[in-house]
Amino acid sequence: MKITYSGKHEGFARKQQAKLEAKLQKLSKMLERKGEKEAHVILTQERFLHKVEITVRAMDHDVVGAGSHADVVVAANDALDRLEKQILKLRNRWRDTKRKKDKSAEPAAAPEQVSSSARSKRALAPPASSRKGASKKIYRVNHSDGAKPMTLEEAMLEMEAEQDYMVYRDAETDRVHVLMRRTDGHFDLIES
Repeated sequence: MKITYSGKHEGFARKQQAKLEAKLQKLSKMLERKGEKEAHVILTQERFLHKVEITVRAMDHDVVGAGSHADVVVAANDALDRLEKQILKLRNRWRDTKRKKDKSAEPAAAPEQVSSSARSKRALAPPASSRKGASKKIYRVNHSDGAKPMTLEEAMLEMEAEQDYMVYRDAETDRVHVLMRRTDGHFDLIES
């Protein structure tokens, strides 16, 4: 990391300046972009108050950490702490945003209306490709598809012989229940 100083940097001893540069090197490792990183340290003094301002260009943003104290080392540490918080916040925001490879791609067509038994079969089905690098597909369940709530007996009747479980909304409590077929032929009911 290239570090430039401006202002009155005579207040820093060599050891303190080396520690400051080592901490800035650690901060530069948190930035994921490749290339030469630059930090600009501005030191000013107003009477007995030292002000340290550190500016780093990260992910197309100028990140600034400022600190002030009677001791120049404490002021520099305050500025580094604030700079680190901002870099972490910016890095997390950059990582969490959704990015698409092709922005001109059209969204997929709306899924057609499917019964709850067909939905549960589709949820149990293994992914189409079992390659190591293939991404997992998530199927969203539309709860407002007009499926009416049902009782336990209706759910047991609707479960087919090859179906292992069924998720339904209970008519009495309006809660989601899972009805599972055990290996001995009996049923287990999971209430939410």
